Amino acid sequence: MTQILRSARDTPPLSPRARWAVLAVILAADVLDLLDATITNIAAPTITRDLGGGASLVQWLGASYALALGVLLVPGARLGDKYGRRRLFLTGLAGFVAASLACGLAQAPAFLVAARLLQGAFGALLIPQGFGILGATWPREEIGKAFSLFGPVMGLFAVGGPILAAFLVDADLAGLGWRPMFLINLLLGGAALLAAARLLPHDSGERTVSVDGPGSALLAGAMLGLLGGLIDGSAGWSVRPVALLLLGLALFAAFCHRQRTATEPLIRPTLLHNRGFTSGLILGVLVFAAVAGLLYVLSLHFQRGLGRSPAGTALGLIPLSAGIVVASIACYRLIHTYGRQLVVAGLLLILSGCGCLALLADRDGWVLVPPLLLVGLGMGTCFGTVYDVTIGDIAPEEAGSASGALNAVQQLANSVGAATVTTVYFRTAGGETHAVLVSLAAVAASVILCLLLVRLLPRRAPARPEGAG
Repeated sequence: MTQILRSARDTPPLSPRARWAVLAVILAADVLDLLDATITNIAAPTITRDLGGGASLVQWLGASYALALGVLLVPGARLGDKYGRRRLFLTGLAGFVAASLACGLAQAPAFLVAARLLQGAFGALLIPQGFGILGATWPREEIGKAFSLFGPVMGLFAVGGPILAAFLVDADLAGLGWRPMFLINLLLGGAALLAAARLLPHDSGERTVSVDGPGSALLAGAMLGLLGGLIDGSAGWSVRPVALLLLGLALFAAFCHRQRTATEPLIRPTLLHNRGFTSGLILGVLVFAAVAGLLYVLSLHFQRGLGRSPAGTALGLIPLSAGIVVASIACYRLIHTYGRQLVVAGLLLILSGCGCLALLADRDGWVLVPPLLLVGLGMGTCFGTVYDVTIGDIAPEEAGSASGALNAVQQLANSVGAATVTTVYFRTAGGETHAVLVSLAAVAASVILCLLLVRLLPRRAPARPEGAG
């Protein structure tokens, strides 16, 4: 947070109109990231029918984007500090649009996965710059107005984005099938790029900032190995998936050693010595991995098991999305009063919703609305509280580093969770209903483990900086 609110010594004052225009550009970039992080949940079965690739492509479509984003999010923020946030924002947005074009033109599963990795990589250059640019262009006493718009806007697109993508798939525009959901980024991202080039203020950056390239490379290799092993394992546990898992674990051990010895590690060692932070980090990995996998399995079940179209699936998941939005907004006001009690409430809501879904695994229609709403309310409660509470005991000067690390870990958890829970789903014999039940049981087990960890979290979230809303 220190980056967000720091003084803009090299940025001239902007007029109110210009500040709102800058905010619109930042919001547009975040919306693009949100849309492309979620759209493949809905479109994966359609894409695999067109390109082939089977279960492994279904798993890689979402995991690859989150993997690249998570691995490079912290280095991307530091590159913005080093070379200038405007420069990295424009580079990231241009690369994101180009990678979206590559996704839309893909003719083979491997090419599409590579393009998704590129999307995530450029997203990691783009997204971290936004809050820093706002901190440099908005007066401290007014910046809360800017941040207050993020929740409603992102909530709107969290619900509307998958619906738009699903209708684009079902519409089969010009016979292109699923491709327009990526190609639309040429229009949206291109407009945002032109506006950003005109509106964003210039900043020089600070060349003394250090970026841990070897640490990032080790983490990328470790995650690729682990994900490759998990996804390969969904087709059978032969020598290759086991070897990939062992390679991933070895590289992760090397990454951990690097974090202890590097001058500027991706995660400060002092943070890991804080019990509340470490517990929250582990809890966050478990809960975000569980819900990412659950979202994927629900989308697959709606289409493969219940026979819904992509649009029907997106509409059916509206109660879940609405629950996330409502709970996230409500918890923003409640977190400083109830602290970790909200985390417990969110986990119990997810657990209750999973239990109800298990009882209705072979049903369709309105009967699914209440359990989906329960799960959504639980997710939104956790999304809005877990990491806020985790940094409750962190020193103010480490808050920025802690937030960056947690956001990166969340993306990596999304990647691992999507791969793990869908591997359980695809490897379970006995039919669609049994596969869904076993997947729900895996999610529930992870949530129960999270409940055991909650008492190790700090009791309260830290107070918000003045002007932060």
